[in-house]
Amino acid sequence: MANKVGVLGATSLVGRCLLALLAESDKKVIAYSRQTIEPSNNDVEWRQLTSPVAKDAIPGWICVAPIWLLPDYFSLLEAQGARRVVALSSTSLYTKHDSFDPAEQAVALKLADAEACVQAWANRCGIEWVILRPTLIYGRGEDKNIAEIARLIDRLGFFPLFGQAQGLRQPVHADDVAKACLSALQTPCAANQAYTLCGAETLSYRAMVTRIFIAQNRKPRLLTVPLWAFRLALRGLRCLPRYRQWSTAMAERMNRDLVFDYRDAERDLGFKPRALVLDGLELSHRT
Repeated sequence: MANKVGVLGATSLVGRCLLALLAESDKKVIAYSRQTIEPSNNDVEWRQLTSPVAKDAIPGWICVAPIWLLPDYFSLLEAQGARRVVALSSTSLYTKHDSFDPAEQAVALKLADAEACVQAWANRCGIEWVILRPTLIYGRGEDKNIAEIARLIDRLGFFPLFGQAQGLRQPVHADDVAKACLSALQTPCAANQAYTLCGAETLSYRAMVTRIFIAQNRKPRLLTVPLWAFRLALRGLRCLPRYRQWSTAMAERMNRDLVFDYRDAERDLGFKPRALVLDGLELSHRT
C-alpha cells in the first residue's frame, strides 16, 4: 500500500491505538469522524464525514468502527481510490448466533450480513478486503469487557458469577488488534481473507475475574448467583444506561467456552498477542 491510510472509527479504543501505531510509521494518516476533531499533533489529518469529499488518492483503508457501518461509506472509499480495506468484525458472529436472546441473535446476523456486504462490494469494485474477528477486546480502561468488570467490582466490592463460570476466554489487547490491522493492510497474502484474533492466554471466566481483583489489589470476592436471582437483579440494573444491554444470556455464557484458533493470523500477519497482564492503567480510564 502507498503511504496514505484512511481510518474510519478513529476515536474508538482500537482506533486510538491504531493512530498511535501509525504515528510511528512513515504513513500519512487521514482519520474520519462524525464530529469535528481538533488535531493534537501533525501526525493525523482529521476530516469530518459530513464534509464534502476531498478528492485525493487514499489506497489503504482501515475500518475499526462496527463493520455494519462500513457500507454507509462505500462511495467515500470508491471516490478516494481504495485498493484495500481492512474491516473489524467480531467472533460474536459465531458465539451469539445460537443464543436464546433475540438481541444477541440479531447482533450475529448483523455481523454476518455486514461481512457478506463488504465482500460483495469489494469483489465487485476490484478492491481487496481483509476481515478481522477479535475476541474479547480490552485495554486502556476504556473497553466494555475487562474494564467494565473492574468498575462493577469498584462499586460492589464483589463480583457476581452465574454457576461455576468455567467457560474459557482469550482476552486480546486493543494494541495487538491495532497491530494486526496495520499488518493486514500491508501483507500481500492477506488479500480477501478473514482472520480470528485472540489473546495468547486461555483462562476461565472465573480466573479472569479473579485476575482483575488481584490487579486492583483486592481480595477476590466471588458471589455465585442463581439465574433467577440474576434475572431479578437485572430488572433494576437495566434501568441504568450502562447496563441496558445486559441479559441473562450474558450470564449463561460465563459457562461456555469461547475459544478460537489464531494460527492463520500468526502465520500470515505475524500476529503475536500478549497474555493477559493487567495493571492500573488497563483497568482505569486514561484522560
